[in-house]
Amino acid sequence: MTVIPVRDDLKALEGYHSPQVDVRVRLNTNESPVPPPAAWRDAFASELSRVEWHRYPDRSATELRTGIAELHGVRADQVFAANGSNEVLQTLLLTYAGPGRTVATFEPTYQLHGHIARLTGATVAEGERAADFRLDLAEVDRVIESAQPIITFLCSPNNPTGLEESESDVRAVVAAAPGIVVVDEAYGQFASWSALGLIDDDLPLVVSRTFSKTWSMAGSRLGYLVGPAWLVAELDKVILPYHLDSAKQIAGRLALRYADEMEARVQMIVAERERIAATLATLPVDAFESGANFILFRPRTMPGRRVWDGLLQHSVLIRDCSGWDRLENCLRVTVGTSEENDAFLAALTEVLA
Repeated sequence: MTVIPVRDDLKALEGYHSPQVDVRVRLNTNESPVPPPAAWRDAFASELSRVEWHRYPDRSATELRTGIAELHGVRADQVFAANGSNEVLQTLLLTYAGPGRTVATFEPTYQLHGHIARLTGATVAEGERAADFRLDLAEVDRVIESAQPIITFLCSPNNPTGLEESESDVRAVVAAAPGIVVVDEAYGQFASWSALGLIDDDLPLVVSRTFSKTWSMAGSRLGYLVGPAWLVAELDKVILPYHLDSAKQIAGRLALRYADEMEARVQMIVAERERIAATLATLPVDAFESGANFILFRPRTMPGRRVWDGLLQHSVLIRDCSGWDRLENCLRVTVGTSEENDAFLAALTEVLA
Protein backbone atom coordinates (compact mmCIF):
# COMPACT_ATOMS: atom_id res chain seq x y z
CA MET A 1 0.00 0.00 0.00
CA THR A 2 1.29 3.44 -0.92
CA VAL A 3 1.02 6.02 1.85
CA ILE A 4 1.11 9.64 0.72
CA PRO A 5 2.94 11.85 3.23
CA VAL A 6 1.29 14.93 4.66
CA ARG A 7 2.80 18.40 4.44
CA ASP A 8 6.19 18.58 6.14
CA ASP A 9 4.95 21.18 8.64
CA LEU A 10 2.16 18.84 9.81
CA LYS A 11 4.18 15.68 10.41
CA ALA A 12 4.85 16.39 14.08
CA LEU A 13 1.33 17.59 14.92
CA GLU A 14 -1.06 15.56 17.05
CA GLY A 15 -4.83 15.82 16.88
CA TYR A 16 -7.07 17.22 19.60
CA HIS A 17 -8.36 14.46 21.86
CA SER A 18 -10.78 14.23 24.77
CA PRO A 19 -10.94 10.63 26.02
CA GLN A 20 -14.46 9.26 26.53
CA VAL A 21 -15.15 6.50 29.03
CA ASP A 22 -18.45 4.85 29.95
CA VAL A 23 -19.15 6.31 33.40
CA ARG A 24 -22.08 7.31 35.58
CA VAL A 25 -20.96 10.93 36.02
CA ARG A 26 -19.32 12.68 33.04
CA LEU A 27 -17.72 16.02 33.94
CA ASN A 28 -14.85 16.30 31.48
CA THR A 29 -15.95 18.29 28.42
CA ASN A 30 -17.55 21.47 29.78
CA GLU A 31 -20.97 20.71 28.31
CA SER A 32 -24.21 21.99 29.79
CA PRO A 33 -25.50 19.56 32.44
CA VAL A 34 -29.12 20.12 31.34
CA PRO A 35 -30.81 19.78 27.92
CA PRO A 36 -32.51 22.63 26.02
CA PRO A 37 -36.06 23.59 27.08
CA ALA A 38 -38.78 21.17 26.01
CA ALA A 39 -40.54 24.02 24.18
CA TRP A 40 -37.41 24.53 22.06
CA ARG A 41 -37.34 20.83 21.11
CA ASP A 42 -41.01 20.93 20.12
CA ALA A 43 -40.58 24.08 18.03
CA PHE A 44 -37.43 22.65 16.42
CA ALA A 45 -39.17 19.40 15.48
CA SER A 46 -42.11 21.33 14.05
CA GLU A 47 -39.94 23.53 11.83
CA LEU A 48 -37.81 20.59 10.72
CA SER A 49 -40.93 18.89 9.40
CA ARG A 50 -41.42 21.80 7.01
CA VAL A 51 -37.87 22.10 5.66
CA GLU A 52 -37.53 21.84 1.87
CA TRP A 53 -34.68 19.36 2.02
CA HIS A 54 -34.18 19.39 -1.75
CA ARG A 55 -33.17 23.08 -1.54
CA TYR A 56 -29.91 24.53 -0.29
CA PRO A 57 -30.05 26.45 3.01
CA ASP A 58 -29.85 30.22 3.22
CA ARG A 59 -26.21 30.77 2.34
CA SER A 60 -25.99 33.95 4.43
CA ALA A 61 -27.89 32.55 7.45
CA THR A 62 -29.70 35.89 7.46
CA GLU A 63 -32.32 35.21 10.15
CA LEU A 64 -29.81 33.56 12.47
CA ARG A 65 -27.28 36.36 12.15
CA THR A 66 -29.99 38.97 12.61
CA GLY A 67 -31.16 37.25 15.80
CA ILE A 68 -27.64 37.06 17.21
CA ALA A 69 -27.10 40.73 16.33
CA GLU A 70 -30.28 41.73 18.17
CA LEU A 71 -29.19 39.72 21.21
CA HIS A 72 -25.92 41.64 21.46
CA GLY A 73 -27.06 45.04 20.22
CA VAL A 74 -24.93 45.02 17.07
CA ARG A 75 -25.63 44.94 13.33
CA ALA A 76 -26.15 41.71 11.38
CA ASP A 77 -23.16 42.56 9.16
CA GLN A 78 -20.99 42.39 12.31
CA VAL A 79 -21.94 38.74 12.94
CA PHE A 80 -20.39 35.63 11.38
CA ALA A 81 -21.72 32.14 12.17
CA ALA A 82 -20.24 28.72 11.47
CA ASN A 83 -20.15 25.07 12.58
CA GLY A 84 -19.04 25.58 16.16
CA SER A 85 -16.70 28.29 17.39
CA ASN A 86 -13.78 26.15 16.20
CA GLU A 87 -14.84 26.61 12.56
CA VAL A 88 -15.30 30.30 13.27
CA LEU A 89 -11.67 30.45 14.45
CA GLN A 90 -10.51 28.28 11.55
CA THR A 91 -12.13 30.62 9.03
CA LEU A 92 -10.57 33.63 10.71
CA LEU A 93 -7.14 31.98 10.59
CA LEU A 94 -7.56 30.86 6.98
CA THR A 95 -8.41 34.44 6.10
CA TYR A 96 -5.72 36.30 8.01
CA ALA A 97 -3.00 33.84 9.05
CA GLY A 98 -1.16 31.24 6.92
CA PRO A 99 2.45 30.89 5.75
CA GLY A 100 4.69 33.84 6.50
CA ARG A 101 2.40 35.16 9.23
CA THR A 102 2.50 34.78 13.00
CA VAL A 103 -0.21 34.12 15.58
CA ALA A 104 0.33 34.80 19.29
CA THR A 105 -1.03 32.75 22.20
CA PHE A 106 -0.38 32.94 25.93
CA GLU A 107 -0.02 29.53 27.52
CA PRO A 108 -1.61 27.63 29.03
CA THR A 109 -4.72 28.37 27.01
CA TYR A 110 -7.17 26.69 24.64
CA GLN A 111 -5.12 24.19 22.65
CA LEU A 112 -6.96 24.67 19.37
CA HIS A 113 -5.89 28.30 19.00
CA GLY A 114 -2.34 27.26 18.26
CA HIS A 115 -3.31 23.95 16.66
CA ILE A 116 -5.60 25.46 14.01
CA ALA A 117 -3.10 28.25 13.37
CA ARG A 118 -0.42 25.67 12.61
CA LEU A 119 -2.79 23.80 10.30
CA THR A 120 -3.06 26.97 8.22
CA GLY A 121 0.73 27.12 7.95
CA ALA A 122 1.16 30.04 10.34
CA THR A 123 3.95 30.37 12.89
CA VAL A 124 2.77 30.35 16.50
CA ALA A 125 4.55 32.56 19.04
CA GLU A 126 3.79 31.22 22.53
CA GLY A 127 4.00 33.61 25.43
CA GLU A 128 3.95 32.50 29.06
CA ARG A 129 1.30 33.36 31.60
CA ALA A 130 2.29 34.27 35.14
CA ALA A 131 2.67 31.55 37.77
CA ASP A 132 -0.96 32.09 38.86
CA PHE A 133 -2.02 31.74 35.17
CA ARG A 134 -2.97 35.41 34.86
CA LEU A 135 -1.99 37.43 31.82
CA ASP A 136 1.43 39.06 32.16
CA LEU A 137 1.29 42.35 30.24
CA ALA A 138 5.08 42.64 30.17
CA GLU A 139 5.21 39.24 28.48
CA VAL A 140 2.45 40.30 26.12
CA ASP A 141 4.46 43.34 25.10
CA ARG A 142 7.58 41.19 24.60
CA VAL A 143 5.78 38.69 22.36
CA ILE A 144 4.00 41.38 20.34
CA GLU A 145 7.18 43.38 19.87
CA SER A 146 9.25 40.38 18.76
CA ALA A 147 6.63 38.44 16.74
CA GLN A 148 4.41 41.19 15.32
CA PRO A 149 1.45 38.78 15.18
CA ILE A 150 -1.33 39.19 12.67
CA ILE A 151 -3.68 37.61 15.22
CA THR A 152 -3.35 37.68 19.00
CA PHE A 153 -5.53 35.23 20.95
CA LEU A 154 -6.97 35.82 24.37
CA CYS A 155 -9.45 33.49 26.07
CA SER A 156 -11.84 34.83 28.70
CA PRO A 157 -12.60 32.93 30.81
CA ASN A 158 -9.45 31.11 29.87
CA ASN A 159 -9.65 27.39 29.13
CA PRO A 160 -8.39 25.34 30.96
CA THR A 161 -7.54 27.69 33.83
CA GLY A 162 -10.94 29.39 34.21
CA LEU A 163 -9.55 32.86 34.88
CA GLU A 164 -11.19 35.91 33.31
CA GLU A 165 -9.10 38.48 31.47
CA SER A 166 -9.80 41.93 32.92
CA GLU A 167 -11.24 44.66 30.72
CA SER A 168 -8.15 46.79 31.31
CA ASP A 169 -5.88 43.95 30.16
CA VAL A 170 -7.95 43.35 27.02
CA ARG A 171 -7.85 47.05 26.19
CA ALA A 172 -4.08 47.07 26.74
CA VAL A 173 -3.58 44.11 24.38
CA VAL A 174 -5.77 45.70 21.71
CA ALA A 175 -3.77 48.92 21.99
CA ALA A 176 -0.44 47.06 21.70
CA ALA A 177 -1.24 44.44 19.04
CA PRO A 178 -0.41 45.26 15.41
CA GLY A 179 -3.14 43.00 14.04
CA ILE A 180 -6.44 41.44 15.10
CA VAL A 181 -7.16 40.58 18.73
CA VAL A 182 -9.49 37.62 19.27
CA VAL A 183 -11.22 37.23 22.63
CA ASP A 184 -12.54 33.68 22.79
CA GLU A 185 -15.62 33.81 25.02
CA ALA A 186 -16.80 30.22 24.73
CA TYR A 187 -17.55 30.53 28.45
CA GLY A 188 -18.31 34.24 28.40
CA GLN A 189 -21.86 33.99 29.74
CA PHE A 190 -20.52 32.65 33.05
CA ALA A 191 -18.12 35.57 33.48
CA SER A 192 -18.53 38.93 35.20
CA TRP A 193 -18.01 40.99 32.03
CA SER A 194 -17.77 40.60 28.25
CA ALA A 195 -15.56 42.16 25.59
CA LEU A 196 -18.63 42.38 23.34
CA GLY A 197 -19.11 45.90 24.67
CA LEU A 198 -15.81 46.92 23.05
CA ILE A 199 -16.77 45.88 19.49
CA ASP A 200 -16.46 48.72 17.01
CA ASP A 201 -15.95 48.88 13.25
CA ASP A 202 -12.85 51.00 13.85
CA LEU A 203 -11.26 48.47 16.21
CA PRO A 204 -9.59 45.19 15.01
CA LEU A 205 -11.20 43.21 17.83
CA VAL A 206 -13.46 40.16 17.53
CA VAL A 207 -15.29 38.12 20.17
CA SER A 208 -16.12 34.48 19.48
CA ARG A 209 -18.89 32.54 21.21
CA THR A 210 -20.62 29.17 21.04
CA PHE A 211 -24.10 27.71 21.48
CA SER A 212 -22.55 24.57 23.00
CA LYS A 213 -22.39 25.66 26.65
CA THR A 214 -25.11 27.87 28.09
CA TRP A 215 -27.51 27.22 25.21
CA SER A 216 -27.21 23.44 25.82
CA MET A 217 -26.62 22.80 22.11
CA ALA A 218 -23.26 21.02 21.94
CA GLY A 219 -24.88 18.47 19.64
CA SER A 220 -25.71 21.10 17.04
CA ARG A 221 -22.15 22.49 16.60
CA LEU A 222 -22.97 26.17 16.20
CA GLY A 223 -20.74 29.14 16.96
CA TYR A 224 -20.29 32.75 15.92
CA LEU A 225 -18.15 35.82 16.24
CA VAL A 226 -18.96 39.51 16.53
CA GLY A 227 -16.51 41.95 15.02
CA PRO A 228 -16.02 44.80 12.55
CA ALA A 229 -18.19 44.60 9.43
CA TRP A 230 -15.13 44.79 7.16
CA LEU A 231 -13.66 41.69 8.81
CA VAL A 232 -16.91 39.72 8.63
CA ALA A 233 -17.15 40.53 4.92
CA GLU A 234 -13.73 38.94 4.36
CA LEU A 235 -14.73 35.79 6.28
CA ASP A 236 -17.82 35.43 4.09
CA LYS A 237 -15.49 35.19 1.09
CA VAL A 238 -13.47 32.33 2.58
CA ILE A 239 -16.10 30.07 4.15
CA LEU A 240 -17.41 27.22 1.99
CA PRO A 241 -20.77 27.80 0.27
CA TYR A 242 -23.86 26.75 2.24
CA HIS A 243 -21.73 25.75 5.21
CA LEU A 244 -24.57 26.11 7.74
CA ASP A 245 -27.29 23.54 7.06
CA SER A 246 -30.98 24.33 7.47
CA ALA A 247 -31.37 22.37 10.71
CA LYS A 248 -28.50 24.22 12.39
CA GLN A 249 -29.86 27.60 11.37
CA ILE A 250 -33.30 26.72 12.73
CA ALA A 251 -31.83 25.39 15.98
CA GLY A 252 -29.86 28.55 16.63
CA ARG A 253 -32.63 30.94 15.64
CA LEU A 254 -35.15 29.21 17.89
CA ALA A 255 -32.71 29.03 20.80
CA LEU A 256 -32.56 32.82 20.89
CA ARG A 257 -36.21 32.86 21.98
CA TYR A 258 -35.17 31.27 25.26
CA ALA A 259 -32.64 33.80 26.53
CA ASP A 260 -34.39 33.98 29.91
CA GLU A 261 -34.11 30.21 30.37
CA MET A 262 -30.46 30.38 29.36
CA GLU A 263 -29.77 33.06 31.95
CA ALA A 264 -31.51 30.98 34.63
CA ARG A 265 -29.29 27.97 33.95
CA VAL A 266 -26.23 30.23 33.94
CA GLN A 267 -27.11 31.37 37.44
CA MET A 268 -27.67 27.76 38.53
CA ILE A 269 -24.30 26.69 37.18
CA VAL A 270 -22.50 29.67 38.73
CA ALA A 271 -24.06 28.86 42.11
CA GLU A 272 -22.97 25.22 41.77
CA ARG A 273 -19.49 26.33 40.71
CA GLU A 274 -19.15 28.39 43.87
CA ARG A 275 -20.40 25.47 45.97
CA ILE A 276 -17.77 23.18 44.45
CA ALA A 277 -15.09 25.81 45.00
CA ALA A 278 -16.08 26.16 48.65
CA THR A 279 -15.76 22.41 49.19
CA LEU A 280 -12.44 22.22 47.33
CA ALA A 281 -11.14 24.89 49.70
CA THR A 282 -11.55 22.38 52.56
CA LEU A 283 -9.61 19.62 50.76
CA PRO A 284 -5.86 19.20 50.17
CA VAL A 285 -5.98 20.75 46.69
CA ASP A 286 -5.12 24.12 45.17
CA ALA A 287 -8.15 25.30 43.17
CA PHE A 288 -7.85 28.21 40.76
CA GLU A 289 -10.39 31.02 40.57
CA SER A 290 -12.90 30.41 37.78
CA GLY A 291 -15.35 32.54 35.84
CA ALA A 292 -16.37 29.59 33.66
CA ASN A 293 -18.44 26.40 34.06
CA PHE A 294 -15.42 24.41 35.23
CA ILE A 295 -12.71 24.56 37.88
CA LEU A 296 -9.03 23.70 37.49
CA PHE A 297 -7.37 22.26 40.60
CA ARG A 298 -4.11 20.62 41.63
CA PRO A 299 -3.98 17.95 44.38
CA ARG A 300 -1.29 18.55 47.00
CA THR A 301 -0.86 15.07 48.45
CA MET A 302 -0.76 12.78 45.41
CA PRO A 303 -0.19 12.93 41.64
CA GLY A 304 -3.05 14.28 39.58
CA ARG A 305 -3.18 11.18 37.41
CA ARG A 306 -3.61 9.00 40.47
CA VAL A 307 -6.54 11.15 41.60
CA TRP A 308 -8.07 10.95 38.11
CA ASP A 309 -7.76 7.15 38.18
CA GLY A 310 -9.32 7.05 41.63
CA LEU A 311 -12.30 9.11 40.51
CA LEU A 312 -12.73 6.82 37.52
CA GLN A 313 -13.01 3.89 39.93
CA HIS A 314 -16.00 5.76 41.40
CA SER A 315 -17.46 6.14 37.87
CA VAL A 316 -16.69 9.86 37.79
CA LEU A 317 -14.87 11.22 34.73
CA ILE A 318 -13.13 14.61 34.78
CA ARG A 319 -10.39 16.04 32.53
CA ASP A 320 -6.82 14.98 33.19
CA CYS A 321 -4.61 17.97 32.39
CA SER A 322 -1.65 16.69 34.39
CA GLY A 323 0.43 15.86 31.32
CA TRP A 324 -0.14 19.18 29.57
CA ASP A 325 2.64 21.76 29.35
CA ARG A 326 2.65 24.10 32.36
CA LEU A 327 -0.20 22.17 34.05
CA GLU A 328 1.67 19.49 35.99
CA ASN A 329 -0.68 17.49 38.25
CA CYS A 330 -3.69 19.64 37.29
CA LEU A 331 -7.23 18.31 36.82
CA ARG A 332 -10.33 20.09 35.51
CA VAL A 333 -13.90 19.39 36.53
CA THR A 334 -16.97 20.59 34.67
CA VAL A 335 -19.83 21.91 36.77
CA GLY A 336 -22.70 19.45 36.46
CA THR A 337 -26.08 19.07 38.10
CA SER A 338 -26.31 19.26 41.87
CA GLU A 339 -26.43 15.46 42.05
CA GLU A 340 -23.44 15.04 39.74
CA ASN A 341 -21.44 17.57 41.71
CA ASP A 342 -22.29 15.80 44.96
CA ALA A 343 -21.04 12.53 43.46
CA PHE A 344 -17.79 14.20 42.32
CA LEU A 345 -17.11 15.84 45.66
CA ALA A 346 -17.86 12.67 47.63
CA ALA A 347 -15.59 10.61 45.34
CA LEU A 348 -12.81 13.20 45.45
CA THR A 349 -12.96 13.38 49.25
CA GLU A 350 -12.64 9.60 49.48
CA VAL A 351 -9.82 9.39 46.92
CA LEU A 352 -7.80 12.10 48.65
CA ALA A 353 -8.32 10.40 51.99
